Amino acid sequence: MTTSELRLQPNNLDASLFNHTPFYCEENVYFLCKKLCSSEIADAQGSDLFVVFISNDNKQIPLWHQKASHRADGVILWDYHVICVQRKKDGGTHLVWDLDSSLPFPCPLATYVSETIRPSFQLFSEFQRFFRVVHAPLFLRHFASDRRHMKDSEGNFTAQPPPYEPIVAEDGSVHNLNEYMEIRAADVLTDLPPELTSAVFGQKHGVVIGEAHLEELFSQIP
Repeated sequence: MTTSELRLQPNNLDASLFNHTPFYCEENVYFLCKKLCSSEIADAQGSDLFVVFISNDNKQIPLWHQKASHRADGVILWDYHVICVQRKKDGGTHLVWDLDSSLPFPCPLATYVSETIRPSFQLFSEFQRFFRVVHAPLFLRHFASDRRHMKDSEGNFTAQPPPYEPIVAEDGSVHNLNEYMEIRAADVLTDLPPELTSAVFGQKHGVVIGEAHLEELFSQIP
């Protein structure tokens, strides 16, 4: 499918049209954001896109409807996961772009929360999910990964890396993934003050919220 065809069919796209390397979700989302911008599905600068890292202190987060799962309900326990949320203005439906999900692509945020995160499902505290929300333009400028987190003690990759060169930040940084994926309960905001939206747009590493506030945050972002 060409870029022009992508522009005409922004709903229920085939996820295979986008770069995807299993277990490298942060890089997948990086290039997903770039393609959404270049295909005019998103704003050219990515102003309506947000990169969301999901993890916790224990690096054990259950998510449902994941393609990598071997269970009928698609549940899997990730150490962390990364998705893209597209903020729709004027009352439009906010969308989640998750290349690892078996749900529609993209998926309405409310549906994704109820089906993938399942906040109504009672979990032990060690499996709570926390969300680092980063404005995509900041992420695309500052993010870098040399994939060291995917190597064992002998320097061998634990999963086949993407075929392209590692992502280097605009300032020359070669690896700062840990600054995004390290998410602790102590960093989670317990409420959403009015100044929070400006922090989302202005802070390199975004803001960290709990699952109860995810939809609320996107309803407040102008």
